[in-house]
Formats: sequence, C-alpha cells, structure tokens
Amino acid sequence: MKFLLSIVLFVCIASETFAQRKDAKFSEEMKAEMCVKVKAAAQHGWQGYKEYAWGADDLKPLSKTPKLWSKTSMLMTPVDAYDTFILLGLTKEAKEAKDLILSKLSFDVDNEVQVFEITIRLLGGLISAYEQDGDKKFLTLAQDLADRMLPAFNSKTGMPYRYIHLQTGKKRDGINNPAEIGTLMMEFGKLSKLTGNKKYYNTAKKAIMYVYNKRSKINLVGEQIDVETGRWVKTESHIGAYIDSYYEYLYKCWLLFGDKDFKKAFDKHNTAIKKYLIDKTPNGWFMRYVDMNTGKETQTVYGALDAFYAGLCAFAGDVETGRQIQEANYYMWTKFNIEPEEFNYKTDSVISAYYILRPENLESCFYLYRKTNELKYLWQGKVMVDDIVNHCKNDVGFASLKNITTFEKANAMESFFFAETLKYAYLIFAPETTIDLSKIVFNTEAHPFKIERNKK
Repeated sequence: MKFLLSIVLFVCIASETFAQRKDAKFSEEMKAEMCVKVKAAAQHGWQGYKEYAWGADDLKPLSKTPKLWSKTSMLMTPVDAYDTFILLGLTKEAKEAKDLILSKLSFDVDNEVQVFEITIRLLGGLISAYEQDGDKKFLTLAQDLADRMLPAFNSKTGMPYRYIHLQTGKKRDGINNPAEIGTLMMEFGKLSKLTGNKKYYNTAKKAIMYVYNKRSKINLVGEQIDVETGRWVKTESHIGAYIDSYYEYLYKCWLLFGDKDFKKAFDKHNTAIKKYLIDKTPNGWFMRYVDMNTGKETQTVYGALDAFYAGLCAFAGDVETGRQIQEANYYMWTKFNIEPEEFNYKTDSVISAYYILRPENLESCFYLYRKTNELKYLWQGKVMVDDIVNHCKNDVGFASLKNITTFEKANAMESFFFAETLKYAYLIFAPETTIDLSKIVFNTEAHPFKIERNKK
C-alpha cells in the first residue's frame, strides 16, 4: 500500500510540477539548447545510416543492417532527410545526401511500390529538394517518378490503385482509401506548376474530388472505397489511418494553389468532423470513430496518427479546437510515457503499444506555438523530444519502441523520423524566421512547398 501511495504521490507531484512549469519562462537560451539537441540527434541518426546502411532505404538500428523497401533501394532516408538537413543548417549532411541521390537514384527499376508512400516521401522530397536547392536534376527525377505512377489512376472513377510497378505500369489493389487517394494532390499539383504540364494536377484533382463527391449526407467519408465502382467498402469514419491526410490536403491544397474547390470541400468536412467526431472529456477533446452515414459512435479509439488534427485546426484558424485536442494529445503522451499507436480513451487502455517515432504530436505543438505563442507548447515539445532521445536512442541511431510501457526497442528507424519528427522538433524551438508559414506549406511528410499562387 505504501508503494502504491508513493506512486500516486509521485504522479501528483509530477503533474503539479508541469502545471507550474508550463507557463514558466522558456528562455532563448533554452530554445537554443533544444535546437542543438535536435541537430545532434539528426547527425547521430545520419552517421549510423552512413556507417551501416549507406545506399539503402533505411537503417535497422538494432541489428545495424540496411533495409530495402523493394528489390532495389530508392534512397528513402536520404531523400526524406535532405530538406531537413538544409533547414537545420547541416550543410555537410545535406551535401552527402544530395550527392548520393543524384549519383545513385533511378526509378527504372523492377520495383512494385505503394503510390501513397512513394508520393509523399520521394516525389514530395524531390520537389522540395528542387525548390530548396535549384538543381534541375531533382525535378527531372520527380517528373520521371510521377510519369511512372500515373497508370495507377487508370480506373473507371479516376481514383488510383494502391500499388504500381515502376517499369511495367502494372497496377493492383483497387480497394483504396481516402488518405491514399487524396494525399497525392499537393505533390502532383506542384509538379504541374513547376513543369507547366497540367496532366498531373488534373489527374490528382479528379481523384480527390471523386472522394469528396462520394461523401455521405452528413458530409463524412468512410475508410475504404472501390476505385472501379466508387462503392464504399468500409463505412466507418474517423480522422486516423486511411482517412487522416485526405482532410489535411484539402486545406493545404487550398493554401498552395488557391483552388476554391478544395476550401469548399474542407469546410464541409470540417464542420461535420466537429459535429460528429469530437468527444469532450476531462482529459481533452478526443476524436471518436462513427458511422459515416449516421454519425453514430462505433469506437472510442485514438492514437498517434490522430494527433495531427490539433495542428491542422490551429493552422486553419480554429485555435481553440486545436488547443483542446492538443490537451488530449499531451495526455496520451504523458499517460503512457510515450504515446502508443492506439489506445481506448474511454477505458485508458492501450490497444497497440508500439511507437514508431511518429511526428504528429510534435507537429501540432509546432502549429499551436506558432499561432498562440503560449509557453506550454514549448514545454510540451521539450518533454516529447527528451522522451524520444532518452528512450529511443541507441549507439547508431534511433529505434522505434515495440512496447511503450516497457521501452523495449524495435529494429526500425523510418525515414519520416528525419523528414518529419526531427524537423517539427527543431521548428518548435527555432526562430520564427526559419520557416515562414505565409510562404510555404508542408506536405504530410513535412516537405516544404513554396506558395506561388500567381504563377501559372
């Protein structure tokens, strides 16, 4: 009993300490220290990649071995990391990544790829690299990749298949989802703006707007849809995996391209999301699962991916909703030491106990701090960064966690750790001039795209 009382007392003291600290001064020196810590983390992970996985897609940090996504490497980590290195001022690492990409990357390979993942990581990374660096070789690679993925859109509805073979154009898996259909618009649209060829924009817009036009009467979308028939295969609605970045791209494409169709669609959906999905609890506002046709609750599941919505709300001008959702996000993180992939917020029980170095909670901290200048988001960001460094770092990189309750590590360091997690971690504490949100929009992999609405 004394032991249990001690634990309760410790938790109460810790909570009280954070409550006092969250509004305490966070000095410029402290911000600078956090920036140094994030830069060191980036250098550490990159050094491990160089030593044990050079030329591969990812580093497996526990076995110290390379990982390939397909038969032939497509340099996921270097492409994803390049613009982060530029942003962090890591010129040596940026040069190493660029030299490897331009000397080794080819898409004329016997690889079947997932259209969504390759678009947000590689196509997005190459487009950003071109805009940041100016070397046209990046743009040439981007256009070649996009051309090889275009056959995926050859369906009766114009919505893409999930997988495409880069050499043969053979496509498969026509049961797709809103996220993988809609989260192509920024990248393909931007490529049209850069090349002057409208086919990329028009193809991606037809696909995302088809999903919007298949929304339910209460303006929600489901989880799976048949790209040939347009029939919903799964009708559960939420803001987690398989739907999340579809909503994100509607708003961001409005900002990036000034296309009012995207703003109209986002507003319709966002109103419905706030009406049917938000669940107000003492621990913050969580987002439930509902039936897309009735709005009736089906599950009280929430997780790491869902955490992005707080930042999107704030970014889109609804700071109060973002603030309340971020309270839930931070509760999820601190309740379990590090956020789980999924948990039941009604029962406070973990459903999926792993953490794969996801960025969304940090991303929301970044947007909320930019919109409010409230010090608590600096403190939240510091807690998260410190937890990642303390629990995920090993001698050659950063490892995912197999179980957040035991901190047992898993043998994976996804490329998005460089593209997103480290980038948002740095930007929370970096001078505001580092990134001007009136001039750039981040894709869902945190690759920055320049806003050039007036250019044709």
